[in-house]
Amino acid sequence: MTLASKFILAVTVLGSALLGGAASRQYKPTKTFAEQELVPQKAGGLPNCFPAIGFKMPLHIPHSVVNWWCDYDTEYAFMGFSYEVTACQSLEQLRQEFLDIRHTFKGRYVRLYGACDRNGFYDDIVDAAWRANLGVHALIWFGWDDPDIWKTRRDVLLAALHANPKAKFVTRVLQFGSEPLFDWALPPLDLAEQVKLAQENLTSLRIPVTISEMAWGYQFSEPRGSMKIMDQIDFIDAHMLPFFSTEASTADKSWPIVENDINWFVNNGRGKKIYLSQNGWPSTTYPGVEPNSPSAVADVSNEHDYYTLLDEKCSYFKTVGGRGIGWFAHIYSDNQEPGYGIYGKDGSLKFPFAPKIRC
Repeated sequence: MTLASKFILAVTVLGSALLGGAASRQYKPTKTFAEQELVPQKAGGLPNCFPAIGFKMPLHIPHSVVNWWCDYDTEYAFMGFSYEVTACQSLEQLRQEFLDIRHTFKGRYVRLYGACDRNGFYDDIVDAAWRANLGVHALIWFGWDDPDIWKTRRDVLLAALHANPKAKFVTRVLQFGSEPLFDWALPPLDLAEQVKLAQENLTSLRIPVTISEMAWGYQFSEPRGSMKIMDQIDFIDAHMLPFFSTEASTADKSWPIVENDINWFVNNGRGKKIYLSQNGWPSTTYPGVEPNSPSAVADVSNEHDYYTLLDEKCSYFKTVGGRGIGWFAHIYSDNQEPGYGIYGKDGSLKFPFAPKIRC
């Protein structure tokens, strides 16, 4: 294993509060996915599948998700944005920004980051995603301030997925994260069991389950059983933050670092679909977001160069691993996480951003 794969990431403490009455909701498994159920069936080709650009939401909620989702193999190149929800955005703001992601950037997904413990918040996510024709990578956020808050968040989110009739039509996957292996959120075998229980709970909704983790998280936890998690998850939400590599310099020279970790996921990922879910390059440094290489450069130009580099690799992302890889931009706005946003704090684009969604 090379030093290039050893990302040392910043830890940001996010405040959270228990939802009133949430702990009383039951977490009841049903049955396990059959393997053939985990691969979406062909949906007649683009754009007649969700969430392809050009797809039109039906006037009425469908009866089944069969033939609803686009095939994994069509999901490569730019997918959408990580979107932090710690601010507990209003429904109006969610609707506005999800529509912006769809129409301005041709995003197909939002990948949630952080946590909002406001009652009914995931219903607002579903509402905004349905209106904008966006899929969602949902997240059970562990956090650091309360060792048990993730259990409440798990139960509340699972209940919402079952109770909201639109939820299964916009929720592509349920993630445990972020970086639960690197952060020692749970012992690896316990985390694998939580993935299994969530899969059993969501079988009737046909919602896959994964964790959101970097290669190094799996690698350094391997002696404690991290590959049991790789065996259990339905597909891979991988983190790619090459700025933190000990070999980082400028973004335009970061491809060997990126490719090294992609190769690890391809070689160890059991043939599963891969997305780069938390993926970016910061435009500034501050305490907690600091490089591990004296040559690493954080500025707006390098943030732009990183996404240009990925965009130029569209043909690679279309075929790598046999199923292609889709990548997200982390993150939507500097108001969500300073330095990482495509939008600055003033609401203006920091640089031109129009990555390819197919090639």
